[in-house]
Amino acid sequence: MRLSQLIDPRGERRVAAVLDDGSAVFVPGAASVFALAQEAIAQSRGLADLVAARVASAPAEPVDLEDAYRDGRMLAPLDHPDPAHLYVTGTGLTHLGSAEGRDKMHKDLADQAKLTDSMKMFKKGIEGGKPANGAVGVAPEWFYKGDGSTVVPPGGTLPSPSFALDGGEEPEIVGLYVIGPDGTPWRIGFALGNEFSDHVTERENYLYLAHSKLRASSFGPEVLLGALPAHISGMSRVIRDGGVLWQKPFLSGEDNMCHAIANLEHHHFKYSLFRRPGDVHVHYFGTATLSFSDGIVTRPGDVFEVSAPPFGLPLRNPWAVAAAPAGGVKAL
Repeated sequence: MRLSQLIDPRGERRVAAVLDDGSAVFVPGAASVFALAQEAIAQSRGLADLVAARVASAPAEPVDLEDAYRDGRMLAPLDHPDPAHLYVTGTGLTHLGSAEGRDKMHKDLADQAKLTDSMKMFKKGIEGGKPANGAVGVAPEWFYKGDGSTVVPPGGTLPSPSFALDGGEEPEIVGLYVIGPDGTPWRIGFALGNEFSDHVTERENYLYLAHSKLRASSFGPEVLLGALPAHISGMSRVIRDGGVLWQKPFLSGEDNMCHAIANLEHHHFKYSLFRRPGDVHVHYFGTATLSFSDGIVTRPGDVFEVSAPPFGLPLRNPWAVAAAPAGGVKAL
């Protein structure tokens, strides 16, 4: 089952479900996935089971998701009534091949004398990112992207700061979570994501990584409930003036990662700050495929497209340069 959020033709906010038979219907009485998740937690019930019961309780009301997408009515598949209570974070150097994109000149993992900090982190993941028997593995690289105000809906324009040196896509899988009343993180499911970043700034100095990640991002249009497939084969594209400028397959899922999903989740939610009841977390799991690594220089107006069969509709977003904030700091 997949869920999405959208505005219906009457202007009302709704939740839609793609059922196992492929049909897309509105979920009766549901205006947000966040509210459905809270209801499922309160009832100690699976989210898919709750949605299926809702759908079965009333005559099916079909929905055309592609039509809503074309009309600009798709929303992110998970949000929070107060954007300040939604965290957008991520982990890097998690995928086999990530090191090639981040640091091509260092390929010999066996020669410690040649290893950069990026390669050392990548090597640690290969050696300890998938511990056996539920043990805790090595911590991954981690970064913060922003709160819910930085999330751009599918089809929306990704704003790049006027001071940015680059605007580049990162096709990823995203984990979506709600924190329960007792501080337990509950995973809603997984979605496609574009972890939009500034790769030129990051390359200038690795200590600028934090700056390069403070950017908008987009995920969806649909969230896949249940387990993440072990092998995901998708496609990442950069479209310019209606034609494909660049495209490349990307691989994800644990078969193509040096960290287990459970290990990445543990090292994020081990912090009490990230277990605050009622909060929402959007966590990017990393990638090994970037147009930037192939020498592509994107420009405003380019459209990024990320697709993979388990996730339904592709994620598409153009990007543009945002206006600089007005004024500076004033003393009181």
